[in-house]
Amino acid sequence: MRDYISLTKPRITWLILMSTGVGYFFGLRGLTFSQIHWWALLHTIIGTGLIASGTAALNQWSEREADAKMRRTSDRPLPAGRLNANRALAFGIALAVVGFAELAWFVNVLSAVLGGATLVSYLFLYTPLKQRSWLSTTVGAFPGAMPPMIGFAAAAGTLTQPAWVLFAILFLWQFPHFYAIAWMYRDDYARAGIRMLPVVEPDGHSTARQIVLCASLLIPVSLAPGLVGMSGRIYLLGALALGAWFLYSGVRVASERSLLRARGVLLTSVFYLPLLYGLMLLDRPGL
Repeated sequence: MRDYISLTKPRITWLILMSTGVGYFFGLRGLTFSQIHWWALLHTIIGTGLIASGTAALNQWSEREADAKMRRTSDRPLPAGRLNANRALAFGIALAVVGFAELAWFVNVLSAVLGGATLVSYLFLYTPLKQRSWLSTTVGAFPGAMPPMIGFAAAAGTLTQPAWVLFAILFLWQFPHFYAIAWMYRDDYARAGIRMLPVVEPDGHSTARQIVLCASLLIPVSLAPGLVGMSGRIYLLGALALGAWFLYSGVRVASERSLLRARGVLLTSVFYLPLLYGLMLLDRPGL
C-alpha cells in the first residue's frame, strides 16, 4: 500500500489541492464562508486529487526506465521492482477515471474537462518532450498552472479574470522552482537522457537568467490580485515583499551558480506560494 501511495506523489498533490482550493474560494463571487457549499468543495478536492494522483502514477509508469537511471528516483516502486508495471498502469487509469467522474457528476462539466485536459497535456505533451527539448519546462507549466482554474470553475461554473490571474501567478512561479530542481539534479537528468536546460547548457548561465527573468515577471503579476479587487492593500505590500525575496534568491544563484544557491531558490519557492495564497485569502474583500 505504501508503494501505491508513493505512485501518487502526495507531496506534489498537496500543493495541487492547495491551489485548487484557492481557486475555488475566488470563484465564489463574494459569498461569505457561511454561504460556501462545503460538499461541492469536498467533491472538488477529491476529484482533483484523484486526477492528480492518477496523472502522477501514469507519469511514473511511462518514465520507469528513465527513473531507473537516476539516483533520486531509482528507488521508486516501479524501477525498484516492488510493483508490477501493469498493475501500476491500471491503478493510475482507475484513479484518473474516477476523479474525472467525480468532478463531472458532483461538481460540473467544466471542472472535469479542465482536469482531463491537464492530464492529457501533462502525459502526452510534456512527458515525451522531456527527452527532446528543454522547452518541455515551458510546456509543462501550462498543465501545472491548471489547478486554480479547476477550483475556480468548480465554484463559478465559468472562467473569468480572477481565474486567469491565478493561472498566471502559478505559471510563472513554476520556472524558478523547477529550474532550481533541474540545476540541483542535472547529472541525474543527463544520465536519463532528459534534456533539461542545465543539461543542454551545463555552465548554468541560461538557467540562472531564466530564474531571474521569471522571478522578476512574477512580481508585477503577483500584484494583479490587489489591482483587480481580489485582495486589498495588505496583500499588495505582502506580495511585493515576497516577490522581492524570491527575486533576491534568484539573483544570488545568478551571481554564484552553486548547489547551495539553487537549493536556496527551491526553498524560497516552497515557502513563497503558500504565503502568497494565505495573504490573498486573508485580505480578500468580503471574508
